[in-house]
Amino acid sequence: MSALRESLGFLTSRLRQVGIFVALILIVILFQVLTNGILLEPQNVSNLVVQNSYILILAIGMVMVIIAGHIDLSVGSIAGFIGAVAGVMIVHWGWAWWLAIPACLLVGALVGAWQGYWIAYVGIPAFIVTLAGMLIFRGLTLITLKNQQITPFPNELRALGGGFLPDISGGTSVLEWLTVILGVGGTAAILFQAIKERRVRRKFNLENEPMAWFAVKNGFIAVLMLIITFLLASYRGTPIVLIVLAVLVILYSALMNNSIFGRHTYAIGGNLHAAELSGIKTKKVTFRLFVNMGVLAALAGLVFTARLNSAQPAGGTGFELDSIAAAFIGGAAVQGGIGTVAGAMIGGLIMGVLNNGMSILGLGTDYQQLIKGLVLLLAVGFDIFNKNRTGAGGGSSISRRFKWKTTPPATEATKPAKTEPERVDAK
Repeated sequence: MSALRESLGFLTSRLRQVGIFVALILIVILFQVLTNGILLEPQNVSNLVVQNSYILILAIGMVMVIIAGHIDLSVGSIAGFIGAVAGVMIVHWGWAWWLAIPACLLVGALVGAWQGYWIAYVGIPAFIVTLAGMLIFRGLTLITLKNQQITPFPNELRALGGGFLPDISGGTSVLEWLTVILGVGGTAAILFQAIKERRVRRKFNLENEPMAWFAVKNGFIAVLMLIITFLLASYRGTPIVLIVLAVLVILYSALMNNSIFGRHTYAIGGNLHAAELSGIKTKKVTFRLFVNMGVLAALAGLVFTARLNSAQPAGGTGFELDSIAAAFIGGAAVQGGIGTVAGAMIGGLIMGVLNNGMSILGLGTDYQQLIKGLVLLLAVGFDIFNKNRTGAGGGSSISRRFKWKTTPPATEATKPAKTEPERVDAK
């Protein structure tokens, strides 16, 4: 009974993080029922990954920008512009695809540096700079393409957006075994890392999850990973863009959790003035954040262009809204200082399932925009509610009822010394 109370107390104190997992599960179950099982068909799951990969890539950079207390409204226009640049380089100029890809990423870095300079060193708010960037790079896209699409692209580049890893069984097996190996190996690696981190936190007497919740959470993650592995292996295997996305998630999660740059980013978003007083070079960190955002926007533009096999004047339209929504739905705070890469991925998946499920049901874009707007509003409203709930009094009445302790009990050495009441001499 005590373990249950402890777990429930922990869950109420972590309502923000737990809530997005629960929301994703409920949305998947809802659309699985409404679509008569089409949502989790192997082919549709594969399409879901490929169709939302560029939004997930953008969400990684966007959540980092939001954590630092900024916003970027130009990522969709940058993605479209990079797609146009790739079309000119490969189709018109005859560049090899392996040379055009790093060149496009470099252009994205330069675009990010241009915006980062105005934000970090000139001091113009990111909202204004990136709003101007949204117009500038949309215009440059139209100028570069001359208002016409460019196609086709080589097969090697098209594989980045819609290709699959080779089938090592030669198509003779029911399951694609390379996907099975990668999925099982990835699941084992996640469980090993979770156990390792728990042991480290216990070693240094840091706040830790209750054992019951730790087992349930990681068991659920393992089952979810294996189900996705089975579904992908039942169709055509692992999409190449999924490997790219997995590498990005691992690298950026490590960057934000274990590096000085990541800690400085959280510090800037938490309290900019305090970060400056503590010696953090806030301008340099902000500049680098927008350079990184430019590179990821360029990569998203390449993936989108490769999937469509054409650079289009309207490419990237609305990407900024979906990536911002993914970051906020995934737990990023409006004021900055809070958010995770993993949370942004969950938020992106929620947006992807909504888009995919509503498309299967045949809902028009008018209703889709309405529903996605309501979901975003509810996510931000829940963030504000959760902040107010825990802001005063050290937590909600529920968490206090379950007596979840976030600090170790006081010892004799830390207990305040008893003082005798001051004696007043009678006159």
